Amino acid sequence: MTLQSDRADAADAAGVEVRIRGVLQGADPDAVWAVGGPEGPYAGSADEPPLLDVGALMPVLALWPVIGALVAEEALRLHTPLTAYGVEAAAGTTAHHLLSHSTGPAAHTALTRLAEHLTGSPLAELAATRVWHPLGMTGTGFADGTLYAPPADLVRFLSHLLSPAEHPLTRAWITESLRIRTGELTPARGLLWHPAPYGTWSYGETPTVWLSPRLARWAFLLPTHPPGPLRTTFREAAFAPTPSP
Repeated sequence: MTLQSDRADAADAAGVEVRIRGVLQGADPDAVWAVGGPEGPYAGSADEPPLLDVGALMPVLALWPVIGALVAEEALRLHTPLTAYGVEAAAGTTAHHLLSHSTGPAAHTALTRLAEHLTGSPLAELAATRVWHPLGMTGTGFADGTLYAPPADLVRFLSHLLSPAEHPLTRAWITESLRIRTGELTPARGLLWHPAPYGTWSYGETPTVWLSPRLARWAFLLPTHPPGPLRTTFREAAFAPTPSP
């Protein structure tokens, strides 16, 4: 991938790369990872496979942006009960509730059914035409029952989320998603995204993507085995303040 350092201070970017490589060297040297900002990556794994199984990231790569596009078009209101759209759901259930309070396949299935009902198109087509193709994510798609994407497409997606661009995802949707939407309830959540240390928001366990609007930095980690503590140490290496000399 082409590395950029315009956004991040060059010394800071170099420090982040050194810390991440140090963390991964002993724990998972074959993990696929990258860290960058709105303009693109400024550090990443050297050897990258042409396609990655990113099925675990499907909700954030496909479902969440499609729901955001429908909200921006005013085809969907987050606090309107799903039954008002002719979708079978428990009384009072809303898209906001499913995104902020519910987890797992049942919530994702309900949101997928809602998006497909409102548009008359399958989620795979909606994500491709409304999100992936506009971002140049031409290698991303469903096959064999899961979602695949090259690392470069993950870079394009995450860079867009921190950029000033208003299409295909609006700044309003991203901003509203990256704030606490659960009030005093725990665990705290945004719209699909989870708050994490150092001002970051994350999605996924294995693999994981992170965003930090405050630092204008994103990162992703696709380990070769269950990450255990690696997930935490990688996040600290990517986002924790650089120690003073």
